[in-house]
Amino acid sequence: MDKHTLGFKGSKMVVAVIVLLTFIHSVSILYIAIGLAETISSLFAGQALQEQVDSIAKFLLAFFIRQLTAFLMQKIAYRYAETAGRELRKQLVSKLFQFGPRLVQSEGTGNVVTLVLDGIAQFRTYVELIIPRMIGTAITPIIVLGYVCWLDPVAAIILAVTMPILIIFMILLGLATKTHMGRQWKSYRLLSNHFVDSLRGLETLKVLGQSKAHSDTIERVSDSYRSATIKTLRMAFLSSFALDFFTTLSVAMVAVNLGLRLIEGDMVLYPSLLILILAPEYFLPIRMVGADYHATLKGKEAGKAIRAVIEKGEAEAVKLASSVHAAEQAKWTWTEESTLTLKDVGLKHEAEGPASLDDIHLTVQGMKKIGVIGTSGAGKSTLIDILGGFLAPSSGDVQLNGEPIEGLMEEGWRQQLTYIPQQPYLYNSSLADNVRFYTPDASEEDVKQAIAAAGLERVVARLPQGMDEVIGNGGRSLSGGQEQRIALARAFLSQRPIILLDEPTAHLDIETEYELKETMLPLFENKLVLMATHRLHWMTEMDWVIVLEHGRIAETGTHEELLERKGLYYEMMRMQMEGVGEG
Repeated sequence: MDKHTLGFKGSKMVVAVIVLLTFIHSVSILYIAIGLAETISSLFAGQALQEQVDSIAKFLLAFFIRQLTAFLMQKIAYRYAETAGRELRKQLVSKLFQFGPRLVQSEGTGNVVTLVLDGIAQFRTYVELIIPRMIGTAITPIIVLGYVCWLDPVAAIILAVTMPILIIFMILLGLATKTHMGRQWKSYRLLSNHFVDSLRGLETLKVLGQSKAHSDTIERVSDSYRSATIKTLRMAFLSSFALDFFTTLSVAMVAVNLGLRLIEGDMVLYPSLLILILAPEYFLPIRMVGADYHATLKGKEAGKAIRAVIEKGEAEAVKLASSVHAAEQAKWTWTEESTLTLKDVGLKHEAEGPASLDDIHLTVQGMKKIGVIGTSGAGKSTLIDILGGFLAPSSGDVQLNGEPIEGLMEEGWRQQLTYIPQQPYLYNSSLADNVRFYTPDASEEDVKQAIAAAGLERVVARLPQGMDEVIGNGGRSLSGGQEQRIALARAFLSQRPIILLDEPTAHLDIETEYELKETMLPLFENKLVLMATHRLHWMTEMDWVIVLEHGRIAETGTHEELLERKGLYYEMMRMQMEGVGEG
């Protein structure tokens, strides 16, 4: 059983109750066997059936108690599994919101969706089954073995010797199955990511005439998952057969021993029959663990994968915990006098890996339009993620209004931000509700004004339901430019003082981009704007430009100053202008 399985609310009480019920359950098994053995042996001795009322009543009462305790254990385990699933989903979704698109991007959209939906369900199944199974394995065999030992030490020795052999065999098979399951889970993650990416890019593939050719890739990924699944099932069937075979063989050894001693007159019928009835019950818990092992292993792996995602943010959470006092004292509201300072800030996604940002010295003050440019991999998106609170710096100091803080992941800071990514997410809801993303209580009139400011009036006018038209997944599809206008309408409606843009027009054609530019520039007035882009025509509208190269700030200045220096910015501008001229 995974050590984190009992780390949820109410786990101690659940374990205590299941232990008590398992003990009662195990004792009821003894009385079932006693009542059955007494009845059969008495009938075999020639007594009338009417004389067996007490034994039959004992059997029926014990049988009822056994079924009742099994039902209660299942019910308690189910409720605890539901609680654990809700808590784990809450933790996962909380981390996804806390660390934003970078975490989803690193894990893969399909994998994250699979974990939130299927992964949680599989984890609940694992928790529901594994707790009563493991407790039953620890208690029932001991009680049965102790009673058998009191009846006949020889039979008890046979049972005691065969159990460790079964356990060792199960461990070996479990290790082999775990390897196969790891490969299957890896293939499953790849398939889910591939499926979502293929679905999202289907329109592009069709336009480029590559949709049919892409089917070969889909077939290859699907076949890899099919192969991994078949190998896992093969191992599951083999281990189940072997487990049943060895337990049957162990019971047969006990039966042969008892039979020979009965023939020789060393044993009487009643204890022999009682031991023979109890022998399968002795092995039943371990058999149930083996049978459920393969059914729950996927849930166990899903739980590990979910916790791996959650634990990615634990280091940052620990850092933030130490800065609560300073964060509470900081004035989060951004004004014309506010300042944000980064000193020697760096970030590594892996301890031994290369730095995505290194030695960043930057001071931002008041309401300015700041452009962040650089080649692919220069660190533009990483800097935006740090400023947006999606990532915590690995090194360096951050100061807000002169107050030292550990990072910008506090809710107070995020309430100041409007974030516009390359592809804004649209929820399966009305267009108006999507515009209300940052301000859910906004009035209909305010939404209309935001839609007008974002240039969406003509789009809304063409929709059958107007602002109430359902968009997003399963709803009416919109073009990339229209989706970005939804994001702009959110920003107009929210009136938050800071706007972060991460390549907001990278996937749009130049005509659509220039149309959006006319809409966006009024939005930037009287706000702090930090825009990461590789489209340099935006820089003429910026008050300050930051040029990144290999995770470091190469140069800063206004558009005119950087052109006069004829440094990296000048070269980038010259190359882009040559590209436009050649086009």
